Amino acid sequence: MTRQHPRETAAEIEPQEQNRQPGLESEMEPPAEFIRDDYEGSGKLEGKVAVVTGGDSGIGRAAAVHFAREGADVAVMYLDEEEDAETTAEMVEDEGQASLTLAGDVRDSAFCQAAVEEVVDEFGDLNVVVNNAAAQVVKTDLTDISDEQWEETFATNIHGYFYLTKAALPHLEDGDTIVNTTSINAFRGHDTLVDYSTTKGAIVAFTRSLSQQLAPEGIRVNQVAPGPIWTPLIPATIGQYDPEMVESFGEDVPMGRPGQPSELGPAYVYLACEDSSYVSGQTLHVNGGSVIGG
Repeated sequence: MTRQHPRETAAEIEPQEQNRQPGLESEMEPPAEFIRDDYEGSGKLEGKVAVVTGGDSGIGRAAAVHFAREGADVAVMYLDEEEDAETTAEMVEDEGQASLTLAGDVRDSAFCQAAVEEVVDEFGDLNVVVNNAAAQVVKTDLTDISDEQWEETFATNIHGYFYLTKAALPHLEDGDTIVNTTSINAFRGHDTLVDYSTTKGAIVAFTRSLSQQLAPEGIRVNQVAPGPIWTPLIPATIGQYDPEMVESFGEDVPMGRPGQPSELGPAYVYLACEDSSYVSGQTLHVNGGSVIGG
């Protein structure tokens, strides 16, 4: 089968919405691409164990499947999207690697602690931590953001990163890695996503500060800053605000289209493996050509 170019896929995106968050892959039209058929793994993560939050769909699924193709076993943490999570696990297993699914809320420190313990019990090790789970709600006026929304966005988008990383650190050793997902909006802001963008800025500071703390131990901490990527979060958030806006999603970047999760996966591989052995505290901007400082 001839692979459809992401430009062609972007042209097929029509107005749509989903009535729940996180969104579901099964309701997206067109479906997202998670890994190219011609992506060839070369054992960059052979023998490693990774855990990915928000691994059921979107960028998290892409990271998980790329890791598996590079030889890693992968634990998939997710909120409650069981069907999507099982699909990710099957994709990992289709690559010849073991998978583990863990349902729960990263806003709960106890869940993060229990999840890490289960990963280590199952696989006997933990080498790569990907903090990726996120929530966002479109609001065009700061005064419309309730205190509850503000606190819940922070709880998912940055507190969850802290909880999981804190739980994982006792198991990480020299050569292991942490990869956080921030956003283009941490660097340029977004007028309708003030609370979300603020948390993404916090992730930048978290990544840079933790990288300095852990450098003497040989543990590297980096981040990926995606631009507009075609994931369920888009119809579930932007689409819920205005379904028509989904059709033009991503048109404001120089490449004029949203990216596919498959275009993010290799960035996570690079930061997770020894190819980036002299890189820590840094950001990979995968954003369709936008020039961003930092």
